[in-house]
Amino acid sequence: MLRAADTAVRAAGGSGDEPPVTTPRDPAREAARRELSKRMYHENDPGLFQRALNAFWHWLDRLFNSAASATPGGTVGLIVVVLFVVAVLAALWWRLGTPRRQPSSAAVLFDDRPRSAAEHRAASEAHAAQGHWNQAVQERMRAIVRSLEERTLLDVRPGRTADEAADEAGRTLPAHTDRLRAAAREFDDVTYGGRTASEQSYHRIAELDRDLERTRPALAHSTAGTAHSTHQGAAE
Repeated sequence: MLRAADTAVRAAGGSGDEPPVTTPRDPAREAARRELSKRMYHENDPGLFQRALNAFWHWLDRLFNSAASATPGGTVGLIVVVLFVVAVLAALWWRLGTPRRQPSSAAVLFDDRPRSAAEHRAASEAHAAQGHWNQAVQERMRAIVRSLEERTLLDVRPGRTADEAADEAGRTLPAHTDRLRAAAREFDDVTYGGRTASEQSYHRIAELDRDLERTRPALAHSTAGTAHSTHQGAAE
């Protein structure tokens, strides 16, 4: 039986004295490439996202190893440096607070439609009743400036900004200079700086408005007149 099988093999593959059939290198490589490109060999390959993620982690690993090799103390030294940088950034954030976005330009305080101080106050109270604190702060600051204009403590000047109004009013009402400037900053932050007003900030500006209504201005000519009368009385 074995002899018969051997004879069949020789008949199929040629005589035993012939050299074995060999395939040149390039055709063999091409045949292997075509074979391995078949779908059945790639059914379990990772998807595009997984390949990108693997490439990212590989890059991050090489970056971390390069940084660790360049840092005194190796990996431990790199970790210490990273923690130190994080601590410094946290301290700066705690000390300076959230960076404020500065307005691109100083916009005017009032819009084109003139309204009285009473109208601005009514609008601010309506916004406050609905919890719209940004609008409430804006209208209350406008009420303050309009009231000072109505009392002739400020000249009626179109195009005036909140900071300019606070500085000018502070010269007439020096006891309230700091509060006026704080109210102007609050108005600018809410209107042009992207900040959100709070209920407390609105109540501070509303209280300032009420205090200014009860405050008498310190006029320069009154001081000069008092000084002149005192000097004249002393001479007599």
